[in-house]
Amino acid sequence: MGRPKQFDPDAAVDRAMDVFWRKGYAGTTPQDLVDELGIGKGSLYATFDSKRALFDRALERYREQQADTLARIIDQPGPVKPRLRAALQFIVEANAADPDRRGCLAVNTAAELGGADPKATLDVRHMFERTQGALEAVITEGQRTGEIRSDIPGAALSAYLFTTVVGLQLLVKTVRDPLDLTQVVEAAIRSL
Repeated sequence: MGRPKQFDPDAAVDRAMDVFWRKGYAGTTPQDLVDELGIGKGSLYATFDSKRALFDRALERYREQQADTLARIIDQPGPVKPRLRAALQFIVEANAADPDRRGCLAVNTAAELGGADPKATLDVRHMFERTQGALEAVITEGQRTGEIRSDIPGAALSAYLFTTVVGLQLLVKTVRDPLDLTQVVEAAIRSL
């Protein structure tokens, strides 16, 4: 009879997510994961099969957390532009509070593995499509109420706003003060 697991696999996925987020997929070694999770390699592989399987689970966990956060912000009642502003401002403020300036795990994964790794590319594409779809729903609502310009299709405006989101996620990694990006948020919202 095997020994019972001495760790919580869900907590391990969260901790692994942090390692992948800081170091990237290629930069994370199995030893990094073992050290961070505080488990042996045997337990790591017995529970998650491979570094890649653990990465896939960590990316899925990140998607769930980010989708929930975005939905909570933009699905509030009230005018549309303040909700969209709050979503973009959340990105700036969350990244400003992160001493490691990790940016977005999905954007980082797209930059590292996109195009070269079909599964990672597809996973990130689905994450991006979900986010852009949520933005499009709110923008379309704003077009119906007259809060958002209607001379440009909602799909195009949501693509523009999503591109701004991706750009913000990259810029926060290099600017001196991420809060300086608030002006980008304001410009994007005014353009709607």
